[in-house]
Amino acid sequence: MSTTTLAVLVPLLPFLGAVAGLLLGRSAPGFVRPLAILPTLAAAVLAVTVAVRQGGGQPISTATELTPTGSVPIDLSLYIDGFAALVAVLVGVVATCVQLYSTAYLREDPRYPSYAALVSLFTSAMLLVVYSGDLMVLLVGWEVMGICSYFLVGHYWETEAARSASLKAFLVTKLGDVPFLIGLFALATDAGSFRITKILETVAAGGLDHPTLIALLLLAGVAGKSAQFPLHTWLPDAMAGPTPVSALIHAATMVAAGVYFIARLLPVFAASAAALVVMAVMAAVTMVGSGLAALAQDDIKRVLAYSTIGQLAYMTGALAVADRSAAVFHLLSHGAFKALLFLGAGVIIHAAGTNSLAAMSRMDGLAKRIPDAFWTMTIALLALAAIPPFAGFFSKEAVLVAAEQTATGHSDLAPSAAGWLVLIAGVLTALLTAAYAARLWLMAFRGRGAAAPDHGKEPFAMTGVLWLLAIPSVGFGLAADSLADWFDGRALTPTLATSVLGTGAAVIGAMLTYALWQRATVKAATVPAAGPARSATAAEQPAEQPAAVAATVSAATAAAESAAETPEVAEVTHEHPTVPAVPAADPGRALLGPLHRHAADGFHLDAVYDRLFVRPVRAAARLVVFLDREVVDTYVRGAGTGTRLLGGLARRAQTGNVQSYLSALLAGAVVLAIATAVLANVNAGS
Repeated sequence: MSTTTLAVLVPLLPFLGAVAGLLLGRSAPGFVRPLAILPTLAAAVLAVTVAVRQGGGQPISTATELTPTGSVPIDLSLYIDGFAALVAVLVGVVATCVQLYSTAYLREDPRYPSYAALVSLFTSAMLLVVYSGDLMVLLVGWEVMGICSYFLVGHYWETEAARSASLKAFLVTKLGDVPFLIGLFALATDAGSFRITKILETVAAGGLDHPTLIALLLLAGVAGKSAQFPLHTWLPDAMAGPTPVSALIHAATMVAAGVYFIARLLPVFAASAAALVVMAVMAAVTMVGSGLAALAQDDIKRVLAYSTIGQLAYMTGALAVADRSAAVFHLLSHGAFKALLFLGAGVIIHAAGTNSLAAMSRMDGLAKRIPDAFWTMTIALLALAAIPPFAGFFSKEAVLVAAEQTATGHSDLAPSAAGWLVLIAGVLTALLTAAYAARLWLMAFRGRGAAAPDHGKEPFAMTGVLWLLAIPSVGFGLAADSLADWFDGRALTPTLATSVLGTGAAVIGAMLTYALWQRATVKAATVPAAGPARSATAAEQPAEQPAAVAATVSAATAAAESAAETPEVAEVTHEHPTVPAVPAADPGRALLGPLHRHAADGFHLDAVYDRLFVRPVRAAARLVVFLDREVVDTYVRGAGTGTRLLGGLARRAQTGNVQSYLSALLAGAVVLAIATAVLANVNAGS
């Protein structure tokens, strides 16, 4: 079978699995799990085969005209280079792991058939984006992912949080898609084609008339899809969906699509120095802001969500210095350990009965209850913190090396200002990343208090997947040199300077967090417990307890209660534990100080957007409703009222009396005769 045929089957098989799953979900429930797993697994195997055959050599390109348009044609096209081949492998492997994991995680969920089918459709759409050689066909996959994310984030649609989160994710990403679509049309107009190969040829020949405008329009769509400032606010709220969905969205689909799109069309963005600087500013703000916000989150999934935003900003930063090899290298590395982090978090939630780090910090022995999740999460957090020799170290160093070379003038592909922005923000974010990774690990696995609940060993479908993903989280960076052919032949080895900067910052962040955690633990131990967390209130705190400590207890208790009552916790856990209401040993509060309150609320960006956009739009909508009801409807009602009045007058004349009709007819004839005579006399006199 030819490589082209295999490549066509890669996105097609999950799509067929999704269709079959939706059709047979109710009538033949026994086929649901095989239809979820087998097509996705087959697609992953075929993606590996395509990557091996492509071998990092010449891109595989083929096309057939899909439909004539009268102007710019739309082609059904494949364009598979080394980057596309490797990203497709990532998508297939992570999607297969998510489907396997979900069979146990959502085994009691009555909506599992539709969930599994949507995950397969989601996977198919991302694979279409990866392999497509035509931007209009790519756009189909791009938008299908948006629809799937809407339904999957809103899986627990009975709750207001899930409904609001799904709607927010859909609307914010669509806000970016509008300029994105305009940018695609402008790019195709300048290039005369939607084919990626022809667009790249046009850029190389200097044929773009408006490179800055096109790049900025496309960047708006990427900011929405890949959750970059200022369109990143939807991603933390999307944690209202099931944890396996979060793993898929954050690791291999949806948010990765925007970064991959820029890497695919990097020459278009590199044609404008201004666009690269804007991209660098966006990446720097997103990196630092997301790192600070992650330090203040109590929900373990929201910590990981802000972590994803920051790691995507690293990739965007690499693209801002025109190095797509470093960006895609970090995308692949991040996909492995971030999928592991989310699926491991699911095991923790499953065992602890809460997604609140504050509640977990008041449980003793959680690590012993779930040893598989403990060890694999430790590996993934070390990779996230970029500690050598884990995968995240090598991929993050590749980004810092690219930024350093641009900043010091050793690369003329991007402005040096972009390099300095990415380098400084990248080093600072390395410190913040290690800090919130250490905070998560300490609060989740080193809690002190009541014994953690023991529900027995977690299902193998969940723990086995964790160990499978731990392999690339450890070894992918070490294998990077053997993949150089797939990365444009570029070496991705760290330099001494960036290694010292990045690793030094990470070590400082981790050690500082550990020291502050120890201090917070000692301080918490001196405060007497105030009874079970589920019944404690601020009014019940001991009178001699300091106000600051009482506030900490109250906030931690409220967070634990809120987290324990989320729909996912109720769905997948056995029973909610009773946690003593003592202050949580949270080093994030000491690290951030007065900034903690603002960082916990995402620096109030939602409130800003509410004042700047939501309220004015709602006010405008109310004005439109008023004008429609009181002005437009008045004319409509007036027309109807006038007609009824005329009809009433006409009805009064219809008495049914023949004599009246004859009298009226005779009177009319007399009037007409008199009028005729008068007019005749007037005309004769003149």
